[in-house]
Amino acid sequence: MKFQGIAGNFAEVNADALAVPVFKGESPSDGVLRELDQLSGGLISGLFKTEDFKGDSGQEALIRFEARGRGKASRLLLLGVGDEKDYKPQSVAAVSGAATRFFRKRNIKSFALLPRGSADAVETTQNAVQGAITSQFELDKYKTKDKLEKEVTSLIVCIDGAKTADLKRGIDRGEAIGESINFTRDLANEPPNILTPSEMARRAQAMAGEVGLKCEVLDEARMQKMGMGSLLSVSLGSEQPARLIVLRYTPAKGAAPKKGGDLLALVGKGITFDTGGISLKPGEGMDAMKYDMSGGATVLGTMRALALLRPSVPVLGVVAAVENMPDGKASRPSDVVTAMNGKTIEILNTDAEGRLILADAVAYAEQQGATRIVDMATLTGAVIVALGDINTGIMGNDQAFVDEIVECGREVGEGFWQLPVGPEYSKQIKSDIADIKNIGPRGKAGTIMGAVFIQEFVDKAKWAHLDIAGTAWSDGVKPHQAKGPTGVAVRSLIRLVEKSQ
Repeated sequence: MKFQGIAGNFAEVNADALAVPVFKGESPSDGVLRELDQLSGGLISGLFKTEDFKGDSGQEALIRFEARGRGKASRLLLLGVGDEKDYKPQSVAAVSGAATRFFRKRNIKSFALLPRGSADAVETTQNAVQGAITSQFELDKYKTKDKLEKEVTSLIVCIDGAKTADLKRGIDRGEAIGESINFTRDLANEPPNILTPSEMARRAQAMAGEVGLKCEVLDEARMQKMGMGSLLSVSLGSEQPARLIVLRYTPAKGAAPKKGGDLLALVGKGITFDTGGISLKPGEGMDAMKYDMSGGATVLGTMRALALLRPSVPVLGVVAAVENMPDGKASRPSDVVTAMNGKTIEILNTDAEGRLILADAVAYAEQQGATRIVDMATLTGAVIVALGDINTGIMGNDQAFVDEIVECGREVGEGFWQLPVGPEYSKQIKSDIADIKNIGPRGKAGTIMGAVFIQEFVDKAKWAHLDIAGTAWSDGVKPHQAKGPTGVAVRSLIRLVEKSQ
């Protein structure tokens, strides 16, 4: 898809169609709508009168008209976006995505978007481009027929008075972020017979080579030598060997902080398929467990974007890639294993495996010098019960750090909701025969139990845990997005890094 930014007249651009958001209660005699109404020969006024178009959120209306010598566009799409006060920079991404999907179905190849809003040109253009890119992701990668072959090939973003350099920067940022979100979504959608732990590591290495990241992959022998008994206990039942993927982003020369300075680590759960192990899951719905590596995919996608955006702070990415299967060598309920920090763990449920691999992954990140750690995982079904698919659960050991992540999410349009952690919860995972056990009391605070378990493997670093089990996958189609993997948290984590500069 090609992108262009212009500061000229929106109605005169060289595109097949035009798209413009309309605020609730706006009149065809106001501002830009007045100009477009004149261009269309009064069709907008007629639409407002006869079709009861009011600019309510989700309303769409397509108008066909004669260009009358002003550009080649012959169609105008009006997109209702609700109250103007609620129209945020991230709303532009949704509008752009909805317009792209609308035109794609109708085989319209190019359109110009007047994004509106009060944000600066860079952020507005970035959101418009990102929304257009992410809107064209579909689940049909492995279809041989009935595949959506149509695509929108060109988007022109029109912002009156914008500087050319700002438009260009916004396009570059939007492409980096949008393509990285789709990279994340593509990984999460892959079948488990294709995306094994080794294949996930191979794709991480290929991506790192393309964008300039350093990548190291630790095999099981190396992890065994480092004492990662918790992580390796999960891979025992699988023919697929575990891999620990380590990505390093280092700023350009002269921008790196002094040795011993702050280092943010992003740590992801990469369970490429989860049967539950010996604590076998019910067969119904088990197919969805291909997405159990979404936390790891989020780390890879975020690191890809950071390599392209070039912030001035270093970032470490760690992904524990493992398959959880139930063969004769698999861990059993009541097994005791030792993590790399020396703590012993009583495994009471092999389906609580994500926290077992994250235990060694966060300990490794801190060993590598991380002073701030964000781990992300499709960790618990309990978070779906609590928060649904609207908000990601967040917990942590430092309130200011948690608040910072929540604010980053708010700024980019991703919701986080904090759940508590504390000594009273941690007491509930104390084991009678080992240091801790990998589950808490049945039916009680399941999401929190997962978090306080991971917390046991963080020493001095500031730490936050994101449970994305409810938000990493959408079962419904949205005007701006296909059903399936969402790439949640990529934008929030990018904002967190860039605000740390």
